Amino acid sequence: MHTPGDVALFERAARYYERLSPATNERALRAGLALADREIERALDVGGGTGRAARVLDSPKCVVVDAAAEMLAEARRVGLDCVRGDGATLPVADDSVDAVVIVDALHHISDRAGALAEAERVLRPGGVVVCREFNRATVRGQALAAGEHIVGFDSEFFTPEELARAVERTGLDAAIPDRGFGFTVAGVKR
Repeated sequence: MHTPGDVALFERAARYYERLSPATNERALRAGLALADREIERALDVGGGTGRAARVLDSPKCVVVDAAAEMLAEARRVGLDCVRGDGATLPVADDSVDAVVIVDALHHISDRAGALAEAERVLRPGGVVVCREFNRATVRGQALAAGEHIVGFDSEFFTPEELARAVERTGLDAAIPDRGFGFTVAGVKR
């Protein structure tokens, strides 16, 4: 589940989130999605907040899942389908989606292993989970982690290798298609 402090802060910042946050790195997200072994017709944007990632997906059906009701209200204002829920207990049937994207959100979910296991559970064979995160081993990553803790977030960041190992522990085949301060880890369900 999301930590209570993180959800409360996102509830308060929802109206300003789009103006304060960087745009989704569409190129990096697409590189991860391209690893899927199937067409992506149904996708979930987990921890998707206002739906920044959902808006760049080519999926005919994409649902934003987030624990913060006010963030989902902003996503609904731009016409996105939304469900209130937590990444570690997705309100979705087994083997029901082709892609799960978790963009700038996994570090806010207290049960990160549970969120990755849930992503694997809901993926159809050939589907892909794509995580975009910030590398805690970089100077910028260390500054971001410190800044998030100062404002009250309970964030825990990864290195690309740590996140790839966590994805592999769920049974997915992991790859790291993009590295740097912002990085991508993708896992394909075989």
